[in-house]
Amino acid sequence: MSTLETEIDDLWTQYDNDELDADSAGEDAVATLDAFLDALEEGEIRAAEKRSAGSRTSSENGEWEANAWVKRGILLNFGLRATEPREYGGVTYNDVLPLANSSDYAARGSRNTPDGTVVRRGAHIGSDCILMSPAFVNIGAHVGDGTLVDSCDTVGSCAQIGANVKLGANTLIGGVLEPVENAPVIIEDNVSLGAGCRVTSGFVVGENSVVGENTLLTPRIPVYDLVEEEVIYGELPADRRAFTRFVESSVSDHELFEGGAYKPAVVATDLETETLEATEREDALRE
Repeated sequence: MSTLETEIDDLWTQYDNDELDADSAGEDAVATLDAFLDALEEGEIRAAEKRSAGSRTSSENGEWEANAWVKRGILLNFGLRATEPREYGGVTYNDVLPLANSSDYAARGSRNTPDGTVVRRGAHIGSDCILMSPAFVNIGAHVGDGTLVDSCDTVGSCAQIGANVKLGANTLIGGVLEPVENAPVIIEDNVSLGAGCRVTSGFVVGENSVVGENTLLTPRIPVYDLVEEEVIYGELPADRRAFTRFVESSVSDHELFEGGAYKPAVVATDLETETLEATEREDALRE
């Protein structure tokens, strides 16, 4: 257990026992919280990591598990800090934290466009990333190297976005902060999400997958995997092409419905070479 983890656990025990709050937290507690946020932004700690064999996705190199102590540290930054007026772009806003300092983005080859690209303190932005306005990346999110966050995208708290991922315009990546034991939304390396996709409630998108526009990925919607010929929930296996279709609902025939009722589902097929080529990022964006 690291020193930082021990300090966060100690603060959490005091906070959970109503022995510590925003009014009574001293300089030492604030210093620990600041060091914690720095570690998140540097990518030294993460809200979830891939560890042991037996993956939630079809890849064989580990299972995604939440780091409960990291999520507690994020919650402490809300519980042990007071909301106060802050300035950004000539506008006053009120929050417990300032926005992330993006002054070093250019040094690592990343760029964020003005007037609406908001990265909250405690979010990690990797190298060679592009963030197009308007877009929002919340505390605890991890955005890997080479990833594109397009216009009108939201990356929720603790969401883990891999390297070389493309989030199409108007994409919603949900956040999962509580309960702290639950793993957040995971988008693995080299995934491409079409415009208007929504990924929520801890869903895992396996590496190299390509998801069609306006697809909703959530544990409540079945994934019909035509490769393994099975119906699965909460994950899209690696190396799949996925899109939305409608299947017959259990409501079936009803006097209120002509021809029965239908519900959304996701169909997953083999990833074709043509699909990969069509979704490759344009080199001009990186020049």
